[in-house]
Amino acid sequence: MGKLAAFFVFGPAWLGDLGQPLWAAALFLWLFAVILWSAFGVVHEAEELAHRLGEPYGTLVLTLSIVVIEVVLVSAVMLSAKAAPTLGRDTMFAVLMIVLNGIVGLGLLIGGLRYHQQSYNLKGASAFLSVIIPLTTIALIIPNFTTSTSVGTLTALQSIAFSVFTVALYAIFLAIQTGRHSSFFIHANETSASASRPTEPPAPAHAAGGSVLRHTALLIANILPIVLLSKSLAGILDHGIAALGAPSALGGVLIAGIVFTPEGISALKAIARNELQRAINLCLGAATSTVGLTVPAVLIVGLISGQTVVLGLAPTEMTLLVVTLILSTITFSGLRTTMLEGAVHLVVFFVYLTLIFSP
Repeated sequence: MGKLAAFFVFGPAWLGDLGQPLWAAALFLWLFAVILWSAFGVVHEAEELAHRLGEPYGTLVLTLSIVVIEVVLVSAVMLSAKAAPTLGRDTMFAVLMIVLNGIVGLGLLIGGLRYHQQSYNLKGASAFLSVIIPLTTIALIIPNFTTSTSVGTLTALQSIAFSVFTVALYAIFLAIQTGRHSSFFIHANETSASASRPTEPPAPAHAAGGSVLRHTALLIANILPIVLLSKSLAGILDHGIAALGAPSALGGVLIAGIVFTPEGISALKAIARNELQRAINLCLGAATSTVGLTVPAVLIVGLISGQTVVLGLAPTEMTLLVVTLILSTITFSGLRTTMLEGAVHLVVFFVYLTLIFSP
């Protein structure tokens, strides 16, 4: 909190001198480090809540916490930048590529090398993908084929309708995940393994409730610096991309990296412990909630601020998205995964990274 207080005292003066490249770079790295540190704090507290709440609630808390950070950062950049019509699209696409290809690919490769094959609950993965496919199609592909506005954009009516449809579908999925079909997101082997571990005597109900409240408060406290510093980071990011002539998609990649690095590490640790189901819940849950919550937020910010919001992907990006969705469906269509699936996902991820700087 001391760093946060110092920035609010001296920040306006610091931000007024972005014309010096070294100073701007140092300030960006400092804010980046503080926000990333806070994101790790959010993940830590969410992991503590996950331990107390159990699955699938624990993973859901972690995923929603991370996506809230993403929505805050994207909204801050959109509101502070002079024009960032593609930022929401670039961030969502970066998250999908990083999570569905980068983290999933590396995780399955590590799991395959260590355990040869890993199993999971097929019904849970199928449920995630049945929501991810229409959400990504509605948000990132259909805007390219509407004729009421220019390519990649939506009318006000379409924006409101698509936001309502997206939120409704995501809400129904959450009801399924936490309600009558919560067993889809729990794997029997992991449940048995956790049950066989020595456990501490159960804490009194009031103590457990107090612990949940305490970790919830700490989670919110770790989100607070991200919310407060996001606008300043957005200003530096916008200035830096313009000054360097870097591709606009780089902003989305950096935001996605800030947000999902801690969750990605959690997923990889879970795979290393042979808990593939938890990693799938984290990765596919992140993809689902990213589109389910970011699309309405971006469209609402665009309508309120009067900014143009471009959601439709470029042809090469649409191709990568379609390949990723097909590949994910094939990967999670069997009962076990191997390192081959991981290698294939990683190749698609490296192609995505190459196309950022060489479209």
